[in-house]
Amino acid sequence: MVRRISTQAPKFSIVVPARDEERFIGRCLDAIRVAAESYPGQVEVIVALNRCTDRTEEIARSFGARIIEVDGKNLSVIRNAAARVATGEILITIDADSFMSPNMLAEIERRLASGKFIGGGVAIWPDRVSPGIFISGVLIALLLLVRRGVSGGLFWTCRRDFEAIGGFDESLVAVEDIDFAVRLRAYGRTLGKRFGTVWNARIITSSRKFDRLGDWFLLKNFKLVRAILTGTDEPSANFFFYDFPRT
Repeated sequence: MVRRISTQAPKFSIVVPARDEERFIGRCLDAIRVAAESYPGQVEVIVALNRCTDRTEEIARSFGARIIEVDGKNLSVIRNAAARVATGEILITIDADSFMSPNMLAEIERRLASGKFIGGGVAIWPDRVSPGIFISGVLIALLLLVRRGVSGGLFWTCRRDFEAIGGFDESLVAVEDIDFAVRLRAYGRTLGKRFGTVWNARIITSSRKFDRLGDWFLLKNFKLVRAILTGTDEPSANFFFYDFPRT
């Protein structure tokens, strides 16, 4: 991990929530290290440990990441806790089982520097593809881009704008990311800015839920999907996110 070499605040703060992510977090942090090579001393990574029982903390520290610990089953609380200790001008969130392309930070900086964007999301690719995963991905993309006008996967915005909208809504236990994107887009409109999607950089994310539950699981379990989309159904959120097996 790129470490600070000056007393100035970093340009980027990257928030990584992590629960028992020893399988993936090294790949995630190494990709950040590569993307940060053009920004020596300007990138801090904050790993928010959540109920970890494996080597996640050890691996994160080996990359020079800052560590905080957050209990409870609420990704909004976890992300917000990390954001509160962030010191960078640009705030980025990425999940520990995803990794960014080498040009990600440069593309984000270029868009924010233009003054046209309030922030946004990115293109997302699974680490494997099958008919079930492909169709699920298309339907999710249609829900986000067509119905909501937002994208996700990795969020980027200026820290001041993150704070202006109150970060992630801690009353939600699921779809807090969609809610955050919609509110960020609405806030941007008041400033004459738009919510953007980085298409020429991307993240690759693990397909572990499909690996365990089956590639057609989301398409066959509409009741669960509807419950998750309410954002407040704790049993469904626990099953699909907070208690999901990591081994």
